[in-house]
Amino acid sequence: MKKIILAALFAAAGLSAAAQDMVWHPVDQLPLLGKGVDDAVTTCRYQRIPDSLETKVLRPDLWWLGHHSAGMSLRFASDSPFISVKWHNREKGLMNHQTPTGTRGLDLYTLLPDGTWTFVNSARPDVNNHNTAARVISNMDPEMREYMLFLPLYDGIDSIFIGTSPEAAFNQPAVNLPVREKPIVMYGTSLLQGGCANRPGMAHTNILTRRLNREIINFGFSGNGQLDLVIADLIAAIPDPGLIVMDCVPNINHAQMDTLLVPFYNIIREAHPTVPILFVEDPQFPHIRFDKAAYNEVTTLNAHWKREYEKLAAKDPNLHYLTSDNFGGDDYEATVDGLHYTDLGFLRLSDIMEPMLRRITLPVKQ
Repeated sequence: MKKIILAALFAAAGLSAAAQDMVWHPVDQLPLLGKGVDDAVTTCRYQRIPDSLETKVLRPDLWWLGHHSAGMSLRFASDSPFISVKWHNREKGLMNHQTPTGTRGLDLYTLLPDGTWTFVNSARPDVNNHNTAARVISNMDPEMREYMLFLPLYDGIDSIFIGTSPEAAFNQPAVNLPVREKPIVMYGTSLLQGGCANRPGMAHTNILTRRLNREIINFGFSGNGQLDLVIADLIAAIPDPGLIVMDCVPNINHAQMDTLLVPFYNIIREAHPTVPILFVEDPQFPHIRFDKAAYNEVTTLNAHWKREYEKLAAKDPNLHYLTSDNFGGDDYEATVDGLHYTDLGFLRLSDIMEPMLRRITLPVKQ
């Protein structure tokens, strides 16, 4: 018994010493990328829709999903030899087709001298608790680095702190990357929200944020990308977007397409008369090769979507269309459940989307 008590005392002393060798920094003043509404209209900094929508959304799930931090990232710079994080998840749920690191964890990237981003490490959540403290990376050379920390895809965060050594600098980013001017706004479903990436950085909106070095605002709502006009209002309120992506076909039916698409489009067009809009088809999910009802649903919805696009494009030269051919590759191995992408699927989707997004939104290099 005496040995156990002594061991506990030594362990406590070790934890105390470790705490003294680290400083926890609040992040409230750091740039938060990927948020489409002002901090002033949200109770929590890391929610994607304003408080005012609580009584306006038609489905409780949309309000709940609006508190998930999908697509958001924090930018900072430090020369600390290690980076730690501690955070509080709003929820403590587990899904049977996505890792806890993807739903509730964090992902750290750093900027290389050539302006590209590279993965450092992820912070895995404590699956049994709302609070987690984790060391992300240790034993680095103490040189100044630019960092981007991606937030959870299928959970929200109430608070977050970044830990560094006491003597290290902890600064605002010195480099304006990803560029925040003319952000890309993407609207859609669970796939857009990030289901089912193994870690936050592997959702395709976050992959494309790094590849394009352009801020992307993620308005993906799992099962709830249903052309809600209140979301069109949010998109319309974003100042000077560079591109708006409409990727909601997996969540809508023919009646919604007939009655809601044009009003949704009109709200956006009234606010942004010439901003390019990209219409994206429903993916060709692997299981539709065998499930004939699912095959019929996907093909008829895509045909309907294409007709609606063509009617609008006849009067609007700033519309674009992306077919879903080969989104996940031709080996049918890119999903976890026949519907939601794995990291492989998100990489393949990004490979297809990147050239079109570059062509539409980024100037041609001389």
